[in-house]
Amino acid sequence: MDSFIRKDGKQLRLGYTTGSCAAAASKAAGWMLLTGAPLKTISLLTPKGITLELPIFDIQRGADTVSCAVRKDSGDDPDVTNGILIYAKVQLISDEILQIDGGKGIGRVTKEGLDQPVGEAAINSVPRQMIRENLEEIKKLLDYHGGFSVIISAPQGEEISKKTFNSRLGITGGISILGTSGIVEPMSDSALVETIRLELKQRRLRGAETVLLTPGNYGMDFITGSLGIEPEKPVMVSNFIGDALDICQELGFSDVLLVGHIGKLVKIAGGMLNTHSKYGDCRMEILSSYAAACGLPANAVKEMLNCVTCDDALRIMKLYEVDSAVLSHLAERISFHLDHRTECVPKVEAILFSKVYGQLCETYHAPSLLRKLKEEV
Repeated sequence: MDSFIRKDGKQLRLGYTTGSCAAAASKAAGWMLLTGAPLKTISLLTPKGITLELPIFDIQRGADTVSCAVRKDSGDDPDVTNGILIYAKVQLISDEILQIDGGKGIGRVTKEGLDQPVGEAAINSVPRQMIRENLEEIKKLLDYHGGFSVIISAPQGEEISKKTFNSRLGITGGISILGTSGIVEPMSDSALVETIRLELKQRRLRGAETVLLTPGNYGMDFITGSLGIEPEKPVMVSNFIGDALDICQELGFSDVLLVGHIGKLVKIAGGMLNTHSKYGDCRMEILSSYAAACGLPANAVKEMLNCVTCDDALRIMKLYEVDSAVLSHLAERISFHLDHRTECVPKVEAILFSKVYGQLCETYHAPSLLRKLKEEV
């Protein structure tokens, strides 16, 4: 792939996801199965709008199947899946349906709360949609009215998965097929922080004294949909909450409201101001310890420690009616660490929510700060 971005003054090459590999291999196998003609490359339009022209490897034909592979290319982003072959084996079926499953080296979901249900192959929603759309395109072009069975595999997947968080998340036996845009952009922490700095500086130069921060798209959706605030107001800070607060302090903001999903902000209660998983994952330990202190029985604490998502942990807390007490303590501890980071200048308040349970808790002055933000023009 010959597309680039600039980060930290460097030109960095973009790559493409395992999801793009799976979709491209499926499209190529479907084409060859219906036409009988070989392919050297296949064209794939990614959700990001970038069209890829990808080489096809290891074509294998059966009586009513074709299997082929696309090699994963992560560009200049460090990724344990870089260079591996992602295979798609496509078979014609009589029903007008599309069946997608995972074969060798593709993980299986064993815990609730992930993108796919328990028992399903760890092929996420966007890659599944990409496979579906590309095979539908082939069906229309070739006037085929039957269905397809698609098996995605990665022969090196099981070994590579040992270098990922999959086992901790509840995905066993292989890698996940991932990607929301189809494209891999090399990450640069300093470049992302400077982008945050620039946006905050622009707000301050326009006279803003109060600023609204959120880690990402979940927060943006909640802020606009549930809190009724215009989408232009929040500044997205990704995992760099501590860095963003430092910048707010440098620029002289008086108040900061941080709104985020509990899966991110719960880490602040453990003193983590960069919430990226590479720095740690203390979500269940924090929630379970507070729940235990609030009277949750030992067997339920053990169950919570094995939860994959905060929503699942909340389910257990609600079942034993300790959720309100736990969330109250959580808000207090988050407030403590936010104040410690800024030494109360600016004053930082927080609101936590869940996609399942809605708004969960808030620090003491968060409601008044929220009203202030809504009143600002």
